[in-house]
Amino acid sequence: MSGLIGKKIGMTSIFDENGKNIPCTVIEAGPCIVTQVRTEEVDGYSALQLGFDDATEKSATKADLGHAKKAGTSVKRKVAEFKGFDAEYKLGDAITVEHFMEGEFVDISGTSKGKGFQGVVKRHNFGGVGQATHGQHNRLRAPGSIGAASYPARVFKGMKMAGRMGGDTVKVQNLRVYKVVPEKNLLVVKGCVPGHKNSYVIIQK
Repeated sequence: MSGLIGKKIGMTSIFDENGKNIPCTVIEAGPCIVTQVRTEEVDGYSALQLGFDDATEKSATKADLGHAKKAGTSVKRKVAEFKGFDAEYKLGDAITVEHFMEGEFVDISGTSKGKGFQGVVKRHNFGGVGQATHGQHNRLRAPGSIGAASYPARVFKGMKMAGRMGGDTVKVQNLRVYKVVPEKNLLVVKGCVPGHKNSYVIIQK
């Protein structure tokens, strides 16, 4: 699937032609620079490696500097591969937000917000004891029993328990593109996108 690398700017809302308020996410999409061209002859598959958002040379490794120099561009903070581009691109070419059209649907993936160590009510939507039975008075959000008796005498793998929540790669599918702003490299999509503000996202057609 062809696409671009972007940066989540934040959320807003716009009104459609019927006066309905539509929640939207604003994404800075591109311009992305082609930093490597994968071919069937050399790599066994066809794809484009795109780079987004300039990084400082001080923070780059020699390998990154050499890779960017070969493409005739600066070192990039975020690099990703995409397949399925119809047009032919070569090293150093720029792909802009005009790759997308208003009205089409895209899939967007990013890293969800980290929420730290959370209990079972927040993490797994447990109902809690509810202070309703057996004289409970302080166990509203407790997980309750997690095992049987002397057999199996252990906790089964995959048991829903408290633990770290968030920080996972999440893909939201079929988000409608409401507006494309080429002069500012902005993409406005309906709905929410995973990640905090200024986090990188992958947009695929």
